[in-house]
Amino acid sequence: MWIYYKILFITSLMIGTMISISSYSWMGMWMGLEINLLSFIPLMTDAKNKMATEAALKYFIVQAMASTFLLFSIIILSLNFSYNLNFNMYFSLIFNTSLLTKMGAAPFHFWFPEVMDGLNWTNSAILLIWQKIAPMALIMYSNQTTVYFIIVIILSMLISGLMGMNQTSLRKILAYSSINHIGWMLSTILIMETVWLYYFTIYTIINLNIVIMFKKLNIFYVNQLYISLNQNPMIKFFFMLNFLSLGGLPPFLGFFPKWLVINSLIQSNFYFLTLLMTVMTLLTLYFYLRITFSTILISSNEMNFHHQRKINKFLMFTLSLVTLASLILSTLAFNFM
Repeated sequence: MWIYYKILFITSLMIGTMISISSYSWMGMWMGLEINLLSFIPLMTDAKNKMATEAALKYFIVQAMASTFLLFSIIILSLNFSYNLNFNMYFSLIFNTSLLTKMGAAPFHFWFPEVMDGLNWTNSAILLIWQKIAPMALIMYSNQTTVYFIIVIILSMLISGLMGMNQTSLRKILAYSSINHIGWMLSTILIMETVWLYYFTIYTIINLNIVIMFKKLNIFYVNQLYISLNQNPMIKFFFMLNFLSLGGLPPFLGFFPKWLVINSLIQSNFYFLTLLMTVMTLLTLYFYLRITFSTILISSNEMNFHHQRKINKFLMFTLSLVTLASLILSTLAFNFM
């Protein structure tokens, strides 16, 4: 019964996103977002976990507020005050702000890490990956104010780097990492949608890789990483390379989309923005390196609220191989582009 209930809501969650990105009218897009929201809330709630219920309530309040602003701006813009361009620009800003709040971009990220911290890994993956598709697609369709988006991009980079430093929760670390990647993806929306598609696809592959591993190992905190896979140091090493890939360190797969973004930004004469983005991404790369080195070098046998599940070595090795073979894949992709 429980499985059918989940299948129903996951299907309507996907349908909501599809309605939103394929609709011809703003009202249809808003309805798609609402279907998506009301499908995700029941998936988040869990009778056994009070934190999940609290996270669902926080998520609902923030998303309902963003939807209200979105609907308000759609109604005003549909009245078509074409004689007053400043008026239209202000409501375009409200429209974009509501979408940025929905996806969790800084400085409208206040809810994102808190909600993430209360979810299981399956729901975390949905929030990190699927829930970004509809707002980003709608931003592509809207009027983009370049200066406003550049401010949001820089703040996303800066806040995610600084706030991710002191975190011990892996879910919060992935949330701040996601805010950093939102900054990169928004910059691709400003210049070329094709690059966004490449970036989002690779971001999805790496995140799924990491989340599947964490779900299999049943770990939620950094200190649990030290005692995971002690019996398999080689697999532990390969798994940690996924973090370096997520940070965009060459020659891993995560470097490929960043390479494309930097190339596109320079061609579009965004030199200063490219420099700032590259420098501020080093902040997130720092805490990935810290996790990677400490996990590989520290081998703790102390059982600290950790019940490790039986793992499939072949699955873990195959998933990690994606990041190892990435330099060849990236080079081949460039040759055929």
